[in-house]
Amino acid sequence: MRVLVLHGPNLNLLGEREPEIYGMQTLAEIDATIRTAATELSVDVRSEQHGSEGAIIEALHAARGNCDGAILNPGAYAHYSYAIADAIAAIGIPVIEVHLSNIAAREAFRRTSVTAAACRGTISGLGARGYVLALRALTELLSK
Repeated sequence: MRVLVLHGPNLNLLGEREPEIYGMQTLAEIDATIRTAATELSVDVRSEQHGSEGAIIEALHAARGNCDGAILNPGAYAHYSYAIADAIAAIGIPVIEVHLSNIAAREAFRRTSVTAAACRGTISGLGARGYVLALRALTELLSK
């Protein structure tokens, strides 16, 4: 089983950027936690971080035919990128959206995710463990 983990804009600054909202873990630490869980689940996982909308779309397109599923934290693009939502819908593999913070409890503009509607499910507000929960859920979905 092959899973792509996509981190969106500004997630490369984790550990420094607003730790009261996003936590103290760096992206490298989160990726290491994901790899550990993937090993336990016998899943081949690849993580990428992209700051631009186009790069995220291209990575989603590349996952088509190469990955069985994907985990996506679109960052702020979740709130307005219909292009990423269209890419998720087009690739034909299940995608689970992850947010470190609880977007429903944030500023009004962050409370709606336009990309979530194209995803199989969403995990929000559980910090970095949300990625591992998404990986476990995706593994279960793909095993059926």
